[in-house]
Amino acid sequence: MQKPKASKTVTTVLALLILSLMPTTLYSSSINSPVTMVSAQEDPSSAPFNTSPENQNESSQNATTTTNATTERVPTQQGFETKVLATNLSQPHNIIYGPDDMLWITERFGKVITLVDPLNGTKVATMPVPEVHQSEGQDGLLGMALDPDFSNNHYIYVAYTYDANPGEDLERLTKITKFTFDPSTYSISEPVDLISGLQGSIDHNSGRLAFGPDGKLYYTIGDQGKNQLSLFCLDIEAQTLPTAEEVADQNWTAYQGKVLRMNTDGSIPEDNPEINGVQSHIYTYGHRNPQGLTVGPEGDLYVAEHGPNSDDEVNHLVAGGNFGWPYIAGYQDDKAYRYVNWSSAGEQCPNLNSFNITSGIAAGVSMSNESEFNAPNLIEPVVTFFTVESNYNFTDHNCGELAYICNPTVAPSSLRLYNSDTIPGWENTLLMPTLKAGKIYKLTLNDNGTALSNEPIELFHSENRYRDVAISPDGSTLFVITDSEGPAQAIGGGATTELWNPGSVLEFKYVGENINKMTGIQ
Repeated sequence: MQKPKASKTVTTVLALLILSLMPTTLYSSSINSPVTMVSAQEDPSSAPFNTSPENQNESSQNATTTTNATTERVPTQQGFETKVLATNLSQPHNIIYGPDDMLWITERFGKVITLVDPLNGTKVATMPVPEVHQSEGQDGLLGMALDPDFSNNHYIYVAYTYDANPGEDLERLTKITKFTFDPSTYSISEPVDLISGLQGSIDHNSGRLAFGPDGKLYYTIGDQGKNQLSLFCLDIEAQTLPTAEEVADQNWTAYQGKVLRMNTDGSIPEDNPEINGVQSHIYTYGHRNPQGLTVGPEGDLYVAEHGPNSDDEVNHLVAGGNFGWPYIAGYQDDKAYRYVNWSSAGEQCPNLNSFNITSGIAAGVSMSNESEFNAPNLIEPVVTFFTVESNYNFTDHNCGELAYICNPTVAPSSLRLYNSDTIPGWENTLLMPTLKAGKIYKLTLNDNGTALSNEPIELFHSENRYRDVAISPDGSTLFVITDSEGPAQAIGGGATTELWNPGSVLEFKYVGENINKMTGIQ
């Protein structure tokens, strides 16, 4: 086996709602078919994914459960009892098991934080977040983090898009705000903006928040969906770095495609990296759409991010590191990805068809191979989902108008550390939920945390879009939120928009069986 590399839609509105699930990459050895060249953007008109039975995890099964005289399918997995805990959430985005023994959930469409009792699924409280703007695509209420001293100070930190110019033309931006939670009234108040004026978009906002062991607050912000679909004439700025003057003026335009690191008052930490001679909030750069963010077993940070038509990535963050996007997707290997920069066509760009690369190049669109990019601080991914060869046939699929669902990607939506010894073989592994693949992957890092020691394990296979995972304090139970709508890969092949458990909290409880027979990607 070779080195493991785990690698418009029906309407424009549907495409924007589900963009986040487009690209990723599996272990390359599992995908071997003839190929045609891949463009730099996600292409809903082309994409294949191997859905043959041998690539489906034999330990994941499909179950039928009867509830209230209706038939409801829920995922099953050897060694676990599974059930639907709560329903009717409005595009849930983030879930945290709080120190108050409540499940804290942000609802991106609903613009509220909902508290759910993990014992019985009761919605204990619904707390509106003021100023949130949600109107299109992937904007709205995003990530959330509880202060490390939450039990005493009751601080929560929330990221969301807002309209910076109410009453006039919409100016969609993003901010991170600290609120104080009142446990006696189940309400939030005393908003304090840590940082505002960050770019906001209908696509690739990312929006994950997490505290590091250093007490600093980390935030992922995507490339805003530029260079693809309706935004294909906008230049990706994931490699753009701010000037000292821009930082002094609090002009955060260059913060796209980055991971930020800040103090809890929003200021720049004194030990943040100096990149290109300038110190800012930027911790790492060259990211596409990092929707997952977690602290690893040794205290380092990891992100999971969407690739274009291939090469979703899990990355180990290193201060000042460059992760290559948009010049590189996955490994710097000159395989199926090339950077096609549509904005380089200038005024001609709006008249071009961004799915016809040949005509684009004839009109002056630039294209580059990955090997042409040089960066001394380039960091390669821990793993990709999936890397495919340069002759991979992206048009050989059975997904119809939802062709991109068949791309060799999984659409990682979050990343969580499992640090309990309750489930045998799981301690210090990473759990990565996925949107279009309808699976949770278990990832085991090697000793230095820069690669995997084993192939990924596929768990809880379903026709759901898994958005985020929370873990009970004793490590026995996973609480998983699902998207309210959108397409996913059908287990029998092709694509489906009929999700099993839309807008729900699912409970996966370990019941003590030995589950080490789970198989990974073969």
